[in-house]
Amino acid sequence: MLSLPRDRMDQVVKRFDLLEAQMAAGPSPEAYVKMASEYAEIQDLAQKVRALRAAETERDDLEAMLGDKATDADMRALAEADLPAVEDRIETLGADIQILLLPKDAADEKNAILEIRAGTGGDEAALFAGDLFRMYERYAASQGWRFETISASDGEVGGFKEIVAQVSGKGVFAKLKFESGVHRVQRVPATEASGRIHTSAATVAVLPEAEEVDIEIRPEDIRIDTMRASGAGGQHVNTTDSAVRITHLPTGIMVVSAEKSQHQNRARAMQILRARLFDMERTRLADERSESRKSQVGSGDRSERIRTYNFPQGRLTDHRINLTLYKLDRVMEGELDEVVDALIADHQSKLLAEMGSAG
Repeated sequence: MLSLPRDRMDQVVKRFDLLEAQMAAGPSPEAYVKMASEYAEIQDLAQKVRALRAAETERDDLEAMLGDKATDADMRALAEADLPAVEDRIETLGADIQILLLPKDAADEKNAILEIRAGTGGDEAALFAGDLFRMYERYAASQGWRFETISASDGEVGGFKEIVAQVSGKGVFAKLKFESGVHRVQRVPATEASGRIHTSAATVAVLPEAEEVDIEIRPEDIRIDTMRASGAGGQHVNTTDSAVRITHLPTGIMVVSAEKSQHQNRARAMQILRARLFDMERTRLADERSESRKSQVGSGDRSERIRTYNFPQGRLTDHRINLTLYKLDRVMEGELDEVVDALIADHQSKLLAEMGSAG
């Protein structure tokens, strides 16, 4: 276990006690909301620090009892029996506190824009993109998140050439951010008479949803075109002049939204554009901070093959952390917790290692 920053732990507990006292004193509603948000943010850490201190005091008392020659045999036996459990508790609390003290990604609590695009593999890639979309939709439902399709372009025989959704709820980006990259599928297509396994791919991008305060888009930096929606899309694409294309001139980023309402299209296109610009800025800053960023989980590199879904073997493999699960059917039903938790744990262990080497 790394040595714990005691000064910082003391500061957190003092701040927690101060907030508790200030909130009890009846501040203005605006001030109370602000305090309550910070209180909730540090509550778990403050409580674990207090529990650690109590456990350390208990350990010191037991060790003092064992070190005292006047302690009778019965009390000594009790102390010897209790000490291992107390030491285990200290170890667990210390590890928990290390995780809670790790640098926070400011975007973790944001909602996310989920973009899935069919890659190599033609019709099969579009079908796989549809399967991934349903997998994330079911996972979102299991987390109690709201999942709303923003735009979609249907594949020729099913699935999607491209589909974009907004995912809203608690800790959405923190859990979905490691999904960005190339997802590869190996399976026998329904149209394959010889039973030959095909390999195709889809690209997933998870972007933190940006507020207007996060990214300012100047009117002179965008061009907005209204056009007739066209192309494959079924119910998703209509034939009125409602489709909106927004081009961000400084970066060349182009966003199209083609739902029924022109006003809604403009708002949604701006929402996606803001998320992409925010993601671009986050990537730039992270690259500046760490040259080794691309080797880390969650680098956000859209060209990196991160996972393989092998249907004949019922196997899912995440190549970044060498995780293999033989329950692909359940994963496709939205049971992603084991994969997500493993990715988060791996990311945290890397951060802890960095802190250890820096120390």
